[in-house]
Amino acid sequence: MSLSRSAHAPIGVFDSGVGGLSVLRHIRAQCPQEDLLYFADSAHAPYGEKSEAYVVGRSLAIAEFLLSLGAKALVVACNTATVAAIKAVRARYPELPVVGVEPGLKPAAATSRSGKVGVLATARTLQGEKFLQLREQISSATGAEFLLQPAVGLVDQIELGDLHSAPIAAMLERYISPLLDQGADTLVLGCTHYPFVRDGIQRVLDGHGRSDVQLVDTGDAVARQLVRLLTAASLLRPAQVADGADAGAAAAPASLRAYTTAPVAALAAAFEHLLGLHPQVEQVTV
Repeated sequence: MSLSRSAHAPIGVFDSGVGGLSVLRHIRAQCPQEDLLYFADSAHAPYGEKSEAYVVGRSLAIAEFLLSLGAKALVVACNTATVAAIKAVRARYPELPVVGVEPGLKPAAATSRSGKVGVLATARTLQGEKFLQLREQISSATGAEFLLQPAVGLVDQIELGDLHSAPIAAMLERYISPLLDQGADTLVLGCTHYPFVRDGIQRVLDGHGRSDVQLVDTGDAVARQLVRLLTAASLLRPAQVADGADAGAAAAPASLRAYTTAPVAALAAAFEHLLGLHPQVEQVTV
């Protein structure tokens, strides 16, 4: 496949479902001039309970689809897919800027006062070789102890759209309480879905008298890394003006298109409720 190298081409962002929208909002904030493609693989979610080979296969298929639409860069806005598949994506497209998402262990270790950091993530993320190497590296360098907690089923509940549901509240209590009991004073949100239940997480912390626990979300860092890679490759899109407008006219709004392997209603509702956006959403088979 011939890769687009135009600064005016769109950026492709994908996740197993709606969690990547938490990354997309940071990208839109830092790169308002960029056209964006968002892909939610909701018919195959969640990735956290799938085999590594399955996640690699899905990630490569989605990458190929986004590149067929002219994407100049890819953001793997899913912790599980990053751990399992980003190496394979980079190997297949060595000249393509590819940014992944990984749990913020390094900033969490720097933030923690006690040296005990809770990591809330999917089982697949916590079992991945990439994650385990990162944990060992940072633990050796900082002395931090990382307390790992797989949040089984939480992504499924968030995908349903009711972020204040009783099942979500019960899961957050069940998964976070043991980390607090072990002395964690910092909590890594190790899945892009989790920032959307940040209020619920805070309620659990407040209920345990631990409102001082720091939450670490890496969406902003991902957007900054994307800007660095695009700049280095001379692919950062300059601010645009409307066709025929004077140079001093207001910038033309960047486009946002969305694709999903599930019926469009769920993703459209997620865009509206989580980001207040109403992009064109298309169901595709990939």
